[in-house]
Amino acid sequence: MPSHLSADHPAAQPPGRGSVEALISQTRRLKGDVDAVRRDARSDASDPQERWQRALCDLALHQLSDLDTHLGQLRDGPPPVPSAPRHDSLLSRVGSAEWNLLTDEANWSGELYQILGRDPATPALTLDELPSLVLDEDRAKLTAMVTDCLVDAKPIDGEFRIVRPDDEVRTVHMMGEPVLDTDGSTASMWAVLRDVSELRRSQKAVSETRDSLQRHQHRAQTEYRLAVELQEAVLPPWRGSLRLPQQRPETLDLAAHHLPSSTSALIGGDWYDALELPDGQTLLSVGDLTGHGVAVASGMATLLGAVRGMAMAGTEPGQLMSWLNQLLDATVQPALGTAVCCRYRPETRTLTWAQAAHPAPLLFRNGTGRRLHAPNGILLGATSQATYQQAEETLQPGDLLLLHTDGLVPGRRSTETVTGEQLLDLARRFDEAATAQDCVRMVVEEYGEADRENDACLLVAKVR
Repeated sequence: MPSHLSADHPAAQPPGRGSVEALISQTRRLKGDVDAVRRDARSDASDPQERWQRALCDLALHQLSDLDTHLGQLRDGPPPVPSAPRHDSLLSRVGSAEWNLLTDEANWSGELYQILGRDPATPALTLDELPSLVLDEDRAKLTAMVTDCLVDAKPIDGEFRIVRPDDEVRTVHMMGEPVLDTDGSTASMWAVLRDVSELRRSQKAVSETRDSLQRHQHRAQTEYRLAVELQEAVLPPWRGSLRLPQQRPETLDLAAHHLPSSTSALIGGDWYDALELPDGQTLLSVGDLTGHGVAVASGMATLLGAVRGMAMAGTEPGQLMSWLNQLLDATVQPALGTAVCCRYRPETRTLTWAQAAHPAPLLFRNGTGRRLHAPNGILLGATSQATYQQAEETLQPGDLLLLHTDGLVPGRRSTETVTGEQLLDLARRFDEAATAQDCVRMVVEEYGEADRENDACLLVAKVR
């Protein structure tokens, strides 16, 4: 807006009609593109990011609609004063006014009557009367803007809220200039008033959804960090190879690895564990609690703690699974899980094991491999009355035992059978491996970089 208009200065000529038409066409094409993006966006009200994106599209459409309206007014020139208010017209969003300080007369455009909800047949309000339409808390702001304009010749650029006769509250943005007389004194004040209620509502929606998205992201990051810390605190701290029992010549060479999901930022409930027991035996276990996040990681910690405690007390795998099932069924937040639990007696090289709807261990010997025949056992937490059988397998020096959770081999067809077949194909390579850690490294190199929908754990035990 040019500063300090002069009362005898000729009005600026409007821009060429062709250039304005070109701008209108560009604006409408852009509106169509934004509207297409808005329609294509998913409308998941539960997703903070989707709500934020949709609110941004709505705000952009409001702003482009206003721009289209203003350019149309620029092209068409001032419209005639209507005989009655037209509430359905976009042109009612922008109006103009001039207040003559010498005659105390006011002249309003028809659009300003519509914005303020006034009858065009009634006289326009003077500057002294205008604050009567404004909310009490905004009157001081309007008075200060008008005073600065009239006394200090400062341009007006501010907003205030008005109450229409129908009690509807609208937000009005006002831009104005003092019009100077030939002697430099203020003769009148001219202003453009714009109804920005819908625009401000859209901006508020964007702000609220952005804040909601930031809170959601912060909460997700916090939950992820807590889940990772909890998982790291619970899973065995050893890295690389471990030999159990430590004080016997007949040992298991052990190595394990956790493979995170590549499609989810949340930590799952997968675990692996190896523990030397008081009687010299070794506990091996892997399992998976359904779900993701802090609650699941906490549940996994509870479950793994129970496995360790019962194994230290001498509980056999079948009975251990039964009590583990009762524990999971009795929790405040019921969950489902799968697991394999093994006890290895080094003096006889006997493996006693039980499972709960979990992939059976794979046994590799002399360059070939097979899946152990699984004893009966249903999903943990499915029913409180479940019983679990156990099986025994005698191992030989050089044997390799591989325990894993679901999802170790990525892919939609990664069932227990498919996963087992693909892992069994590594039998000859395993036979050439010197340590359990070498075997883990082979599996990770083969499947670790592929897209994985869920976490997975791998535990390898080699009979020394």
